[in-house]
Amino acid sequence: MAYFIDVILPIPLDKEFTYSINKNEASFLKPGMRVAVQFGKSKVYAALVTKTHQTPPQVYEAKEIEHILDETPIVTTNQLELWSWISKYYMCSKGEVMRAALPSAFLLESETIILRNDKELVDENLLKDDEFLLHEALQHQSLLRIQEVMDIVGKKSVLPLIKRLIEKQVITVQEEIYEQYKPKLVRYVRLQSEYTSEVGLQSLLDSLTRAPKQRDVLMHLFMLQAKSEKAIMVSELIKAANSNAGVIKTLIDKNILEEYHKQTDRVQYEGSSFTVTKELNTYQEQALKEIKEHLVEKDVCLFHGVTSSGKTEVYVKLIEEQVQKGKQVLYLLPEIALTTQLITRLQEYFGEKLSVYHSKYSVNERVEAWNNVKDSKSKAQIVIGARSSIFLPFINLGLIIIDEEHESSFKQYDPAPRYHARDTAVVLANMFKAKVVLGSATPALESYYNAEQGKYGLVELTRRYGNVLMPDINLVDLKTKYKRKEMTGHFSDTLLLAIQNALKEEEQVILFQNRRGYSPVVECNTCGHSPQCPNCDVSLTYHNYRNQLRCHYCGYHIAMLQKCMACDSHELSTKGFGTEQIENELKELFPDHTIGRMDQDTTRGKHGYEKIITKFEEGGINILVGTQMLTKGLDFRNVTLVGIMNADNLLNFPDFRAHERSFQLMLQVAGRAGRTSKRGKVLIQTYNPFHQILQQVSINDYTGMYKDQIEERYQYKYPPFYRIIKITGRHKDYNKVNEATLWLAKSLAMTFKENVLGPEFPPISRIRNQYNKNILIKIPNGQSLNRTKEVIKRIENSFKSIKEFSGVRIIINVDNY
Repeated sequence: MAYFIDVILPIPLDKEFTYSINKNEASFLKPGMRVAVQFGKSKVYAALVTKTHQTPPQVYEAKEIEHILDETPIVTTNQLELWSWISKYYMCSKGEVMRAALPSAFLLESETIILRNDKELVDENLLKDDEFLLHEALQHQSLLRIQEVMDIVGKKSVLPLIKRLIEKQVITVQEEIYEQYKPKLVRYVRLQSEYTSEVGLQSLLDSLTRAPKQRDVLMHLFMLQAKSEKAIMVSELIKAANSNAGVIKTLIDKNILEEYHKQTDRVQYEGSSFTVTKELNTYQEQALKEIKEHLVEKDVCLFHGVTSSGKTEVYVKLIEEQVQKGKQVLYLLPEIALTTQLITRLQEYFGEKLSVYHSKYSVNERVEAWNNVKDSKSKAQIVIGARSSIFLPFINLGLIIIDEEHESSFKQYDPAPRYHARDTAVVLANMFKAKVVLGSATPALESYYNAEQGKYGLVELTRRYGNVLMPDINLVDLKTKYKRKEMTGHFSDTLLLAIQNALKEEEQVILFQNRRGYSPVVECNTCGHSPQCPNCDVSLTYHNYRNQLRCHYCGYHIAMLQKCMACDSHELSTKGFGTEQIENELKELFPDHTIGRMDQDTTRGKHGYEKIITKFEEGGINILVGTQMLTKGLDFRNVTLVGIMNADNLLNFPDFRAHERSFQLMLQVAGRAGRTSKRGKVLIQTYNPFHQILQQVSINDYTGMYKDQIEERYQYKYPPFYRIIKITGRHKDYNKVNEATLWLAKSLAMTFKENVLGPEFPPISRIRNQYNKNILIKIPNGQSLNRTKEVIKRIENSFKSIKEFSGVRIIINVDNY
């Protein structure tokens, strides 16, 4: 009897594929295990089993699998169910979801191995120079990889060379799967058993009288053993004895010491004692009680608490309850920078029950966190992470907390799956019958609307912790300041005076500017030309610290120009300003104080965020300049002043969410001020102080902003009243993109009529040498989302079969928030 399995391959193809297996393999294989399979002519992939059955495929002959890679499933059935939902809802393939969900160490692919052909005699005179080089290298090495071949011949395109050598029967090639994950093994040592008795020990020490260093190492080994019963690490022994690895090796070679290895996790919790969780104040107690009441009837509760109201302490109480029940908790954050502070706080309460999962962790560390969650280990009972942690293999999830739920970073834009972590988390919780708490000081309009409609519970916390007053927010009119010549660089006299006063009182200052680099435009004073990126439709940004012009979209960079590229004039000036320019101006204005900068350029390493945040917390930095990384939930006790350098570039953005986003951003950054007894001060520099949004920010009027914006959304048919699907056509040929998107828009308009907008070029239409053109489909609440997607899919399939449009990539983005 024939047996088959269906598998997901980590490639962007819509369907699952069927492979044949034997009876023994059928009884062993379970959904969620990986098998190595051949796909195409030679490529081998690690595919994920979804089911075992006895129905052969009708269209093609099922190939046999190469071999089984796992002894137990690495993916749970709940995860497979979630992947299936994501692929249907966000209109992408399961292979793309698999690629996003699994740590890359699990996504094994084969590598081409080049071997010498020993069966044939080679006439070396017939070989060309580069062929001979490769032939000679194989005389000394048993096999070569593609990268090594590139290094040997000094070329990037080596496939024609390999093809020629195969035809001449000089080499053979094969595909080999290699494992990326390597467990961390720690070296330990112990005394050989014959020396553990008193007599054996004495004779050993006597025999080492002429080897003082070895004797010293042994004495320290006894001391360490006397202190604790634990096994002794080699590194620990070397440090204690002030010795080196050579001495230890000699003792091992002499059979005095025995070495052994233990597997250990790469991320360890170093602390020992727990802190008792803080007592909640009356308002927090009330909020906690209300959240629990709402969660009895509803699955999701929106927790709207003003900045610094102590939302985290309420979350801690909710987590505590779940931990006592033995349930797992997922704590989602929008930004890796936020995890730094939060981990320290939560570790004080929960110790090693905490695991962290985000992209700054190495592949191996992520595999370990994955396995700990899947095995339901106590060290992964609470998981803190960015959006990708919703893909972890939870076993008994009890609660998901989504902090700063309004943040756009929860939405994945590229590559597919283009999912929204907040909405996906609600579906994930539903699978486990778990509860979701959405927390924010400035909730997303959709979430607040759902709460008002009774779909979610709503709990409000309107007082700051310790009855601290909300910050005093003032608007500074830049137009008037420039007229009266009251500006120093980009600082108004009001902001400078406030900074001076704060520094005099030994308090800290945060300055927010939502542009990194020194200056976004370099312009020639003679002819007005400004250097553009050759791959994108944007001007190059000047970065002073590297003396470079850089593109923030594709990474293209050149050295700063000495003269204009168009007219050779040497009169170049910079327009606009970024965080780097603010930092330089501050260094000149306040030479006796330490200035820090926090943006994408300064937080590159794994601990980049941590270093800056810790230094600022400890008072090592007096003024911190940063982009929106600074705005999200960070808690600095000594900051009394926040300055927003220019509010206008936030407001004047061509997006229906621009006003909502700028309100959230400004209020969040304002919330960093005055979080202890002294009232904080916020100064917002703007050319338009009478703007409705700025007025609402200045009096902390979320409800006013919500009413205005929801009215506009209703009027112009935007979420939450209409769903939006954005379809983007992408190709390097401008005309091809135009024709293709026009055809698509017309086809869609036949069904969706006036609810199709576009095609239209976005503000930046060319990125990485590819032109983009967008079509928006608005879906009214009564219209079936599934039927709409079916129509879009059908039109997309017809589009792909048109020869003239081949090569035009179609990108579908569902719920394009």
